[in-house]
Amino acid sequence: MNKEAVGQELNEIKDIFRSRKFGRLFSGETNNTLIQFFRYIFVGGFATVVDWGLSALLFYAVFGQQYAVAANSLSFAAGLIVNYLLSTFWIFKESKVKSKIAEFIGFALIGLVGLLITAGLTLLFRQLLMEVTSAYQIIAKITATAVSFLWNFFARKYLLFSKK
Repeated sequence: MNKEAVGQELNEIKDIFRSRKFGRLFSGETNNTLIQFFRYIFVGGFATVVDWGLSALLFYAVFGQQYAVAANSLSFAAGLIVNYLLSTFWIFKESKVKSKIAEFIGFALIGLVGLLITAGLTLLFRQLLMEVTSAYQIIAKITATAVSFLWNFFARKYLLFSKK
């Protein structure tokens, strides 16, 4: 993205705030990266609630500590599906990919990198912190969620949905 395009996107945001038409942040089609990122915060937040809620249920009530990676993997997959559905209906209306199946596969492959980040950080924090604190699960989830969030938004925007 060049400086001129960034300037135009910033001007659009300034115009929204000056005119107090905040609804434009939430509705209507847009290719403005800042508005899409703003919306993705909500989509990612909701997908995170699904992911974390299911992760906690699986970790504490079903699998236990020895299967933390399985709990996080299954919960991540559920969050991925929620994220895809909300992202394609609300944020990224235009796709570079003509086939919805291929689009979802691309979306999922990008999410798979996030899953690998989640699994890797869970294993790393378990190895480093398990004997020190049982909070390694929470530390791993927070760290993995932040890294995955940024990776997922920018990879999906520029690899799948941005026609610029």
